[in-house]
Amino acid sequence: MFSKILIANRGEIACRVIRTCRRLGIRTVAVYSEADADAQHVRQADEAYPIGGPRPQESYLRGDAILAVAKQSGAQAIHPGYGFLSENADFADAVAAAGLAFIGPSGTSMRKMGSKAGAKDLMAAAGVPVVPGYTGDDQSPNTLSREAARIGFPLMIKAAHGGGGKGMRIVHRLEEFIGQLESCQREAANAFGRDRVLLERYVQSPRHIEIQVFADTQGNTLHLNERECSAQRRYQKVLEESPSPFLTPALRAAMGDAAVKAAQAIDYANAGTVEFIVDPAGQFYFMEINTRLQVEHPVTELTTGLDLVEWQLRVAAGEPLPLAQADVPQRGHAIEVRLYAEDPEAGFLPGSGRLDRLALPSPSPHVRIDSGVVEGDTVTIFYDPMIAKLIVWDEDRPRALARLRDALAACDIAGPKSNIGFLEQLARHPAIVDGTIDTGYLDRHLDEFMPSDQVDASLLVAAAAAALLQQETDARQQAAMSPDPTSPWAIADGWRLGHAGQRPLAFQHRGDTVAVQAQGSAGHYTLELDGTRHDVRGARLTGDVLSLRINEQARQFRVQHHGSRVVLHDGERRLTVEKVPVYRRTHGSEGSGDGRIVAPMPGRVVLVKARPGDGVTAGQELLVMEAMKMELAVRAPRDGVVADVRASAGDFVEADAILVTLE
Repeated sequence: MFSKILIANRGEIACRVIRTCRRLGIRTVAVYSEADADAQHVRQADEAYPIGGPRPQESYLRGDAILAVAKQSGAQAIHPGYGFLSENADFADAVAAAGLAFIGPSGTSMRKMGSKAGAKDLMAAAGVPVVPGYTGDDQSPNTLSREAARIGFPLMIKAAHGGGGKGMRIVHRLEEFIGQLESCQREAANAFGRDRVLLERYVQSPRHIEIQVFADTQGNTLHLNERECSAQRRYQKVLEESPSPFLTPALRAAMGDAAVKAAQAIDYANAGTVEFIVDPAGQFYFMEINTRLQVEHPVTELTTGLDLVEWQLRVAAGEPLPLAQADVPQRGHAIEVRLYAEDPEAGFLPGSGRLDRLALPSPSPHVRIDSGVVEGDTVTIFYDPMIAKLIVWDEDRPRALARLRDALAACDIAGPKSNIGFLEQLARHPAIVDGTIDTGYLDRHLDEFMPSDQVDASLLVAAAAAALLQQETDARQQAAMSPDPTSPWAIADGWRLGHAGQRPLAFQHRGDTVAVQAQGSAGHYTLELDGTRHDVRGARLTGDVLSLRINEQARQFRVQHHGSRVVLHDGERRLTVEKVPVYRRTHGSEGSGDGRIVAPMPGRVVLVKARPGDGVTAGQELLVMEAMKMELAVRAPRDGVVADVRASAGDFVEADAILVTLE
């Protein structure tokens, strides 16, 4: 076994590898960009070295810099994680040429499997079902357009290299093809350094099911069961689970055998994932093979009890697989979701900024947290905006879903916006609960997963009661430190001589101010809210649990306080409010009718299509921005004439920076 390895990655996967290495007594070496100097993987590794600027091309995609650190530090092997150089055959070869072990498949296997096009041809030759399409070397627009017309619509354009949902487009008409092709190629080039694409027929209402495979250098190959990843938005997986609620035992066995056959056909070694698309009738087709550990590998670990990173290390060190196929365990049900810094209500725009608040559930046998950040860290614009992976396990699927809902209720993120509310809706949606979701369902019914704008009055009443209890607790603590701790004037009950004092409160919710007039103390209050009176009795805050009676109905809420911020959860709904001074007034934001078109997020301008003097129409694409490896078109809000263009391709801009003005 190795005594020291280098981790050629960042964030949660680097921290995840470090945990296994620490348990096995292996020292770890981290590398970091300028943007990651204070990152958690840097702090947790035994050693860490800088390798360049903040952009991936300047750091995490620089194989030469990473190899130089490996030699300098005395590392014996390199773990690539996922993304970046994890599926780069040239890097795997360079690691081997330097006398180091690459903790993954060989460059030879990777070349056969790392290209979606090459892997698809190989699988077809091996008798594995594949979706009809085009995987040729001729990447000219004319050839690709002709092949698209031959395949028919709808069809999918896919980046031939990489994964993670990047560089994928569905095209419904030939007239849309060239524009979508160019966008796909740009995104693929930015994310993976190569812009080759393949075309394939789009299977209607499919499921996405993948098989985890493992092979050693002694010729042993097996699979570790399946993961279902059908809950997707724009090809990005948002919920993964094992086992699949769709597979029958016969279909599971057939897909597992096909995955093992695929790995054996190319002398594969280490961890890999064979991904299949499955139609409603159960016919499965090969999609791609990922020659690395997957982001969703924890669900396999929780249902098998195995440490896949440990298996990777042992196989790379020349050891045989520790189990035979018949001995692979499978118990219970595991589900994973990913917490992102993004705004679902603004089209899932990626966010960035300091994590002023990051509360996650405590790890337990039922809840696992994989994260590369802690409260106070910064989510940068240069990398994927994932904050944490939340993985739950229980004996069966209904109980695992209940665990997921409870774990999400315990989460709170402040700073950049997050997708917690979206994930909570997802975990309760009938298509998820019934296990009937297909890969396009979210995109077709996205409004069903958006948090509601309407707020139940009981949540606001509970928030007011929690704020009043907290006021009284704070007042008692301050009084205890004063010269007269028993003074009645130190009690925050609003009492005044001759009348029952009122205690005005004000909250901000979604930009609106909610005023509350309160009377009473010690958990017994009369609250007036929007002209309606509510009687609160027996309010008690024990830890993060608020219990009370609202108009004689007993209720219980989970409460989180962080400064002036209060988060209430009743088990199904979430309310986040900000306590504000009662004299504060809010003003609506100024309209954008002045003709200024601003950046919707911080990021890099990759393409400018507008020029001063151009006539434009509402909805016309003016610029293309890229952040967190995703592209976003910036469009004209109205008809007009371009007066000024204030950004050029390659510029980094902040959110709300003026990009274009219209006359």
